[in-house]
Amino acid sequence: MRDLLTHEDIEHSILILRGQRVILDADLARIYGVSTKRLNEQVKRNRERFPEDFMFRLTRDESERLNQVQFKEGALNRSQFATGSQKHRDPRFLPHAFTEHGAIMAANVLNSRRAVQMSVLVVRVFVRLRQMLATNKELAAKLAELERKVASHDGHIQSLFDAIRQLMEPEPSKAGPRRIGFHAKG
Repeated sequence: MRDLLTHEDIEHSILILRGQRVILDADLARIYGVSTKRLNEQVKRNRERFPEDFMFRLTRDESERLNQVQFKEGALNRSQFATGSQKHRDPRFLPHAFTEHGAIMAANVLNSRRAVQMSVLVVRVFVRLRQMLATNKELAAKLAELERKVASHDGHIQSLFDAIRQLMEPEPSKAGPRRIGFHAKG
C-alpha cells in the first residue's frame, strides 16, 4: 500500500453513476487504508449516517455493466492503485457507491488517522472536479455566445462587402459616350 496518494489516484477512482460522481467501496477502502469488509462493517453499524444521497448499493445490472466496461477498457484506465475488477468480491454483496458526502462520513465512522487525512484529499478532488465542470460550462456558454455573434456579424460583413463592390463598379453613363474637347453650347 502506498502511503502517499495523489489527486490523480483519487480522481481515477471517481465514477459517474446515476448522474452522480461516486467512489466505489473497494476504492474508498484502499484510499482510507482499510479492507473493504471493514469499511462496509462500519457503514452497516452506522447506517443512519448514510442516507441515499450519501451512499447507495449498485444494482446487479449496474455492477455487471461496470465490470464489462472495466474489462473492455482495461479497468477504465485506472492507475494500479485503483480497483481493476470486482471479480474477487463475494457475488452476494453488490458494491456500495459513496458520493462526496458519503466519502467524508465514511472517514468519520472509520475514525483512523489515515482516513481523516485522506478524506481531506478526497474532498479536494471532488471540489476540483466541480470547478473543472463549472469552468467547462462557462467556456461552453462563452463559445456559444461567440458563435451567435459571429453568425450575426457574417451577415453584416457580407452587406459591407456588397456595398464596397457596388462602389467599385463604375456607374453606367446616361448620356452615352463622353466627347472629348471643347464644345460650345449653341
